Amino acid sequence: MARVYNFSAGPAVLPEEVLMEAAAEMMDYNGTGMSVMEMSHRSKAYQQIIDEAEADLRDLLNIPDNYKVLFLQGGASQQFAMIPMNLMKNKVADYIVTGQWAKKAYQEAAKYGKANKIASSEDKTFSYIPDCSDLPISDDADYVYICENNTIYGTKFKTLPNTKGKTLVADVSSCFLSEPMDVEKYGLIYGGVQKNIGPAGVVIAIIREDLITEDVLPGTPTMLQYKIHADNGSMYNTPPAYGIYICGKVFKWLKKQGGLAAMKEYNEKKAKVLYDFLDSSKLFKGTVVKEDRSLMNVPFVTGDEELDAKFVKEAAAAGFVNLKGHRSVGGMRASIYNAMPIEGVEKLVEFMRQFEAQNA
Repeated sequence: MARVYNFSAGPAVLPEEVLMEAAAEMMDYNGTGMSVMEMSHRSKAYQQIIDEAEADLRDLLNIPDNYKVLFLQGGASQQFAMIPMNLMKNKVADYIVTGQWAKKAYQEAAKYGKANKIASSEDKTFSYIPDCSDLPISDDADYVYICENNTIYGTKFKTLPNTKGKTLVADVSSCFLSEPMDVEKYGLIYGGVQKNIGPAGVVIAIIREDLITEDVLPGTPTMLQYKIHADNGSMYNTPPAYGIYICGKVFKWLKKQGGLAAMKEYNEKKAKVLYDFLDSSKLFKGTVVKEDRSLMNVPFVTGDEELDAKFVKEAAAAGFVNLKGHRSVGGMRASIYNAMPIEGVEKLVEFMRQFEAQNA
């Protein structure tokens, strides 16, 4: 069977080149006579895999030396607790709630201290990013938290909030490595890799060293302390070894594409194809205000639930899969991550045109 165009929000499409390489190495990685899946994480061969992955990631993002890169487990959702456990020294944090994941992080933080919701776009179903140029940042806040790209609602911070000198913490799960970032503007960046980088099971955290201390909230489990993982080079326990190996291959693929500036250009070109069609269509319409649109996740609707369902079904039959919107919002959503080729988006638009002609 031919490969489909997979518009899933995560686990999501991976570069075919990477999958072919992994397939070729499945039985014998680099002359070791075994698969990376079977390899001891304490072996020399595996140490080289994780070291190279970190070096390539540092290269792609220009990560300064005073930041640690950690390959962790538990998905982005575990970070909702890990962040306050490790960073809430004053037991106060400010949250900007622009979607379901930021809301969950905010609710989790409230278990560990005083979480303040200082801005939100919930009043309009998270369809925009609030103005964050002059927010009521708490004097004693340990950090200010954002989810930079909202997978479900298709919004993206184009300008980072003015944190008035406070540490910025960002969940970048669905825009990770889609464009260049100035790492120094953040104290902590993290993301589950299953959207734009690798298979589910790995979360990458990039943390400024001064934030990694033994001074954590009482009762914080050993496994949830950044210092433990940093001191052990992400090898305190068995890491998600195969997942990290695939991430490493994706980092090399990204470098081959010309790095993150080239990816941003490609992603903008790709998103424009879909947004231009949505803006001109009489049947389909995007749900996000123009200036806050994500390059990665594009939600859209027809305005009729039955027609939405018909579209999703017919699209899947035509080889465009996983276009159903998140259960909390309905409609459709096309996730067009780095590995989605522009042809996939062009062919989807062609299919939408036909569907519109037949159902207008």
